[in-house]
Parts: sequence; structure tokens; C-alpha cells
Amino acid sequence: MGVVVTGAEVTLADVLSLRMAIDEPLAEGTRLVLRHRGTGEEREVPLGTPGGAPGDASVAVSLAPLSLTTGRWDAYLQADAKRARIQSVDPGFSLDRLDAYALDRRTMAYRAYRTRNGFLAIKIEEAEPVADVRAVWFREGRFEVTGLLAYTGLDDDDRQRTARLALRHDDPAATVTVAATVQGVRFHAALSLCDVLDAIPESEGVWEPSLEVDGVDGALPLGARLDDIEGKRRRVHYPRALVDGVPIVPSFTSDDELRLEVGA
Repeated sequence: MGVVVTGAEVTLADVLSLRMAIDEPLAEGTRLVLRHRGTGEEREVPLGTPGGAPGDASVAVSLAPLSLTTGRWDAYLQADAKRARIQSVDPGFSLDRLDAYALDRRTMAYRAYRTRNGFLAIKIEEAEPVADVRAVWFREGRFEVTGLLAYTGLDDDDRQRTARLALRHDDPAATVTVAATVQGVRFHAALSLCDVLDAIPESEGVWEPSLEVDGVDGALPLGARLDDIEGKRRRVHYPRALVDGVPIVPSFTSDDELRLEVGA
């Protein structure tokens, strides 16, 4: 059963679409098996005979009815008693496709990708509205951030929306806010670092940024999830700024949310 995925994507309707190179037509009764990497739980989907000739085949599987839980699911093909993990040459990453997928209001997000050792897998996460960070920098004494509003259901249009960026400290009494620019689903905000230092006498601690947008319920955390970088806490490092001798550096948490670390 020689099968290699040449193209894999999860469509806007949460359908897993696969293009495969095969050395013989898929046999009657062939099943796609998805196996949860953590629990070993499995889902089987009969594929039948899609009618492709040797060398080419396409299948489409609706993921929502499978009640897949969060985590990573490895993909196999099973025919009779033979099961083989599905190889893939498609890295499964397109920023434009991820951006389009994130425009809808969702509760679960599905993504097809190629594992490090070259196999097809599905990554599933809970999807809550988030201000997805695309760029962070310090300039002229300001903290600036740009990005995309994800999973909010807002239209990607030219409409201007009232918004504000808020920074909250470990001390709940310390909060710094500033007006932000939101056009469609794109946002930009800039905040004075001096205002951050003036907000608390000690000038130390961790600040949590969030974005409040007119028409969206609740404050949106600033995170970075619509990409292919795993473990940003370890892999993404920003240069620090010195403001009145106090070091300030952006960083990510273990769940890829942005923070400002101020002081030693």
C-alpha cells in the first residue's frame, strides 16, 4: 500500500482534503484511521474506492462529525489487516490559508501538517477569539504591536472599529491603557514605556496585554498561534529595551501568549 500525500489541507468547512500519489487504486474497504497521540483513541472513516487511477487519488473527510478531541492525531490507511502510517511531502503551512480559516467564529480549530519525520497528522486546538500577534518592537520609547483578530467572526473589510490596548500588572491596581487602531481584522497599537514604569513604584513585574474591540465580547489576549512555530517561549527572543535604566523585554508564555517583562 504505497501512499504519499502530496497535498493536505483542512478547508473552511473543516473538511480534510487529501491529494495522494498511489501505486495502485485504493481497495474497497480501505479506511482512514486517526489515532490520538496521547490517549491512543482512534476514529475510522471508510473511504471505499474513490475511483482514481494508479498514481493519483483524492479523498475528503468531514472532521467535525468525528468528535475529535484536542491534541495531535496521526493518520493511517488500513486495508484488511494491513495498517500503514501515511507519509506526506506537504508541510501543511500557508499563512494566507490560516488567516482565511481564522476569520470565522469557531470553537475548534483543525490543521493538517507534516510531522518532523515526514508523516501526516492533524493538530486540533480549542479556538477562542484572540489578537494574533504578527510583529512586536520597541521604537522611540514605545511598545508597538500589530496583528490579526482571529476567530472573532468579524469581516476582513475597511471598517474602522473603536479599540484600546490594555496592559495589566500582577498588581490589579496597575493598568495602562491606550487607544488602538483596528481596520477590519487588522490591528496596531503603540504604548509609552515610560507610562508603564510610572504605573508602579517598583518598576518590576510581568505585564499582560489585551485588546478590547467594539463589537467583540470580552478582552482579547495577545498571542501568536497562527503560525508553525512551536514553543515560542524557548524559540522566539526579542531584544530588550532600557528605559531609565530599567530593562523591558517582550516574551511568550508556555501557551504562546505575549507578555512584557519589566525589571530584573
